[in-house]
Amino acid sequence: MSVDSTLDPATDGVEETTFRTHDGTELFYRKWPAKSKKPKGAIVLLHRGHEHGGRVSHLVEELGLSDFAFYAWDARGHGRSPGERGYSPSFAASVRDLDSFVKHICETGGFAVKDIAVIAQSVGAVLAATWVHDYAPPIRALVLASPAFSVKLYVPFAREGIWLWQKLKGQFFVNSYVKAKFLTHDPARIASFDNDPLITRAIASNILLDLYTTAERVVNDARAIIVPTQMLISGSDWVVRHSPQHRFYENLAHPLKERHVLKGFYHDTLGEKDRAIAVAHARRFILECFDVKPEALDVTKAHQTGFTRDEQDRLSSPHDLLSLKGLYWALYRASIRFSALFSKGLKTGVDTGFDSGSTLDYVYENEPRGMGPGGKLIDKQFLQAIGWRGIRQRKVHLEELIDTALSKLQQAGRSTNILDIAAGHGRYVLDAIAKSTLKPTSVRLQDYSPINVEAGRKSIAERKLEEIASFHQADAFDGEKLAAIQPAPDLAIVSGLYELFPDNALIERSLGGLAKSMQAGSLLIYTNQPWHPQLEMIARALTSHRGGEAWVMRRRTQAEMDQLVAAAGFRKIDQRIDEWGIFTVCVAERI
Repeated sequence: MSVDSTLDPATDGVEETTFRTHDGTELFYRKWPAKSKKPKGAIVLLHRGHEHGGRVSHLVEELGLSDFAFYAWDARGHGRSPGERGYSPSFAASVRDLDSFVKHICETGGFAVKDIAVIAQSVGAVLAATWVHDYAPPIRALVLASPAFSVKLYVPFAREGIWLWQKLKGQFFVNSYVKAKFLTHDPARIASFDNDPLITRAIASNILLDLYTTAERVVNDARAIIVPTQMLISGSDWVVRHSPQHRFYENLAHPLKERHVLKGFYHDTLGEKDRAIAVAHARRFILECFDVKPEALDVTKAHQTGFTRDEQDRLSSPHDLLSLKGLYWALYRASIRFSALFSKGLKTGVDTGFDSGSTLDYVYENEPRGMGPGGKLIDKQFLQAIGWRGIRQRKVHLEELIDTALSKLQQAGRSTNILDIAAGHGRYVLDAIAKSTLKPTSVRLQDYSPINVEAGRKSIAERKLEEIASFHQADAFDGEKLAAIQPAPDLAIVSGLYELFPDNALIERSLGGLAKSMQAGSLLIYTNQPWHPQLEMIARALTSHRGGEAWVMRRRTQAEMDQLVAAAGFRKIDQRIDEWGIFTVCVAERI
C-alpha cells in the first residue's frame, strides 16, 4: 500500500495520511499514536453519515485512553476522501473499505485483529455491525452509538418512493434537512456542524436503500455476531428508530454485552452536551475487554446446539397438508413441476436436484432456454433469482481469488498444484485458469458424481488442458485419501460443498485431510453461505441431488466457518462477499 504521511505539529501529534482500499482508491484518515512505548491496542473511530473523521476526533482526548493508538477515517465520498459526495458503489463496498482499513492498521501498526476496538456512530455503526457480521473479525470490543438501523424519513412511503424513482430514473441523491439543533444540545457542536465545509448533506439513493436492507439483515441475524458489544442508545433520537436497536442488542450472542439508554440524548450521542456519560461507558467497557485474555466464543458445535440448527429443524418439519401454509407450499411445488415442462433450468433442477453440479453449471451459463417465448421468460425469471445471482457473483470472487492465490504462490517461489475436492463440472476453476496470466503446475479436479466427472473431463478436453488438468471421482469427506493426494496441493479449493452438509464432523474430517496434505504456506480457498433470503422457499419447494429429498440447508455463520478452518490449522487472510450478504469466498494460509 502506498501512503503519503505528514505530521502536523499543530494538531497535537495527529498524523494525516491515506491508505489504499480494495479498489485502489486512496482514502484519508487521521492517526493518533499511543503515548505509551508499547500500545495496548488500537481504537478505530467511525463517524456518522454526512460527516467525517474530524467530527469524532474529540473522543481521542475525552476517552483518556492514552495507551491506545487511535484511527479515524473519512469514509468514501466524505470529508477529505475522494469520490462523489455521499456516494459509494454500494453499502457492501463501504463495508469492504472498512475491512481494508483495519487490515492496513494491523499491517502498518503491528496490531493483531484481537487488539482492535471499534467505536462507531449512526451510519458508521451500521457499517461496523455489518463488518463484524459478514467478515467475522475477532476484534476485542465493539461500541455502537445510535446505529442507524432504521432512519426516520418522516415522509409517508418515502422508502418505496426512493426505490421506485431509482428504478425508473437511476441513481440520484437525497438531501438531509436535519438541523444541527436536533442532533445535539451542545451549542459548540451545533455551531461547528453549521459551519463545517466538509459536512455532506447528500446521500446517494443506492446507499440509502442499501442501508435499510443491510440493517434489516444484520438486526435479524445479530446472533451471528460473537464479539463483546456495547450499545449506546439516545433516548430522544429524532433521526433513527429505537426498536431495531433494541432488537439487535437482544439478538446478540456474546454474553459480554451492554445496553445503555441515555435519557434526553439526541442522535449525536458522542457529541451531546452530556456526552461524558456515554464516553465513560465506552471507556470502561473497552478497558474491561482489554483487561482479560481474549477468548473467542466457540461456535464449532453450532450444528448440535445453535440458532442455525434450530432454524434447520423448523424448516425440516413439514406443515400440515390441510393448513394454509401446507396448501400454499403444495401449490408452489406443483407450479415448479408444471413450469419445468417449459423451462430448461427448472427441468434441470427437478431432474438432478437444485443443488447439483448440473444445475450449478446451468446457472453459471446464464442463458435462458425453454419451450417457446413463454418457456424462455420463465427460465429468465428462474436464473434471476437472488440466490443464483449470488452464485454467479461467487464465481467472480472465486476467479479473482484463484488468480490472486496463484500470484502469491509464484512470488513465494512455490509450485502451483491446484486441487478442487468437489468441483462439480469444474467450470469456475477452468474459467479462472483461462483468464489468469499465470498457469498452474497441475490441476486435479474431483467430484463424487459420475455425471459431474464425465462433464468435467469433457470440459478439460474442449479447453485442451489435458497436459496439466485431470478429473477424478472421489469423496470430498474421505480425509485419509485427501491427505495422501500427490502432488500435494499448493492451492486447495472447496466451493459450494460444505454449505450442503449441516454436520460439522464431516467438515472437520475434510479440512483435516486437506491440512495433512498441505505444507506451511499453502493456500486454501473456501466458500460459505452465512445468510440466504429464501431459505424457507428452498426448503419447502426445491429438491436436493440426494434422492430428490427436500433441500433443507443449515447455514453457517462466517464465524463458525472460520473457526472450523482455523481449528484445522489455517489462518484466514482475505475474504469477499456479495452485496446481498449471501455467499462468501475466503483465502486461508496453512500454518
